[in-house]
Amino acid sequence: MTANVRLVCVMVGLPARGKTYIAQKIRRYLNWLGIQCELFNVGNYRRKIAGAHMSHAFFDIHNQEGLSQRREAAQYALRDMLRWFEEDEGTVAIYDATNSTTERRTWLHEELTKHDIQILFIESICQDESVILSNIRDVKLSSPDYQGVDPDTATKDFVARISHYEGFYETITEQDYSYIKLINVGSQYVINMIQGFLESKIVFYLMNLHIRPKRIWFSRHGESVFNVQDKIGGDADLSPRGLEYARLLPDLIAKNLGDRPLTVWTSSMKRTIQTAAHLPYPKKQWKALDELNTGVCDGMTYAEIAEKYPDDFAARDEDKFNYRYRGGESYRDLVLRLEPAIMELERQENILIIAHQATIRCMYGYFMNLNHEELPYVRIPLHTVIELKPAAYLCEEKHYKVQVDAVDTYRPRVHRAKSEKGINAGASGEIADAASPIWPLNPPVTPKRSQTSGQ
Repeated sequence: MTANVRLVCVMVGLPARGKTYIAQKIRRYLNWLGIQCELFNVGNYRRKIAGAHMSHAFFDIHNQEGLSQRREAAQYALRDMLRWFEEDEGTVAIYDATNSTTERRTWLHEELTKHDIQILFIESICQDESVILSNIRDVKLSSPDYQGVDPDTATKDFVARISHYEGFYETITEQDYSYIKLINVGSQYVINMIQGFLESKIVFYLMNLHIRPKRIWFSRHGESVFNVQDKIGGDADLSPRGLEYARLLPDLIAKNLGDRPLTVWTSSMKRTIQTAAHLPYPKKQWKALDELNTGVCDGMTYAEIAEKYPDDFAARDEDKFNYRYRGGESYRDLVLRLEPAIMELERQENILIIAHQATIRCMYGYFMNLNHEELPYVRIPLHTVIELKPAAYLCEEKHYKVQVDAVDTYRPRVHRAKSEKGINAGASGEIADAASPIWPLNPPVTPKRSQTSGQ
């Protein structure tokens, strides 16, 4: 990918077709990969200009005042998007609106090509009334347009709003445009003139994106012998307490799973395979889920690393996401290694992933939309199952603790002094913080997302 490539993804489609959901997913995915991406939602600009709680009549094509204000909102969104490209040096912008006429798409195409910006149109088409009504109930009725409005009244109003758009909606037929059409929640795709790295990457992602309710469970392996010894990496066996966690894990999963089918993914390392041994579900091993490769530091304690490689130890705390162990990996490398697993996760419904601290951090960071500074510090405790329920605009999270003690391997963020003396002092101070107390037995069942948390 060349550094000066700039791309706008222009969403197209009738209301309640999942455009904003798709746009949010694209932004989350690209930012997770380190490709700077921002979303510009024209509806937000329209609410600033005309206010929220506008009845469906505002969207009637014969309502000249409403039409003028919606056109003004589209222009403001475009202006801010162009400013973002210039001032923030962005790479991918998403222009989220219905853009449901040939005239509107032509205007956008002409304005963007003036600034040497590539355009990819993404059209979401759905004729399944049950999916549309479900989207209205689950997403649109919680939007600012209908806050405090009776759900039945809101549903009728939004259905009427859709009917106004249907009167002048024009599907994409412009053969000289780059576009992808997603038909009936991914049952069919139409692709035209896809060019370059970014467009191809986004199209491939969209073809793996399935909008179905799902639950994902993450669990680190049970406490290992290396955990007890405060060593990193390796392929150690479970400790006695780790084996007890493996024995109790099936009851916790069965209690909270109900009669849903489940597949278990593990890494190729012994401690995850041993943790999954008693689970009565289909299992799949992924080499991609292996722990962060710590290179020459494999099997060492943090105290030993600080003593033998003091510069590396300090450098990692300065930029944990990008620091690469000598002969090993960085968190950035791990994100790229995990991309195929994320693609497959988007296609699945109920998955239990038994993996490692850094691996789970990267996958958790994808679903929780964490930036690269936050991601390496998420707290992923041992003997705890994290449940995620991805939705359109958020991801519900619950923690379930198995009542088996384990060491706490979390290393907090340390801001080091620049001097040699300061680095050494910081290193010894952090090792003291990294001692291994017993993890508390009763964390909250539904904690808020942790903003700081370590391999």
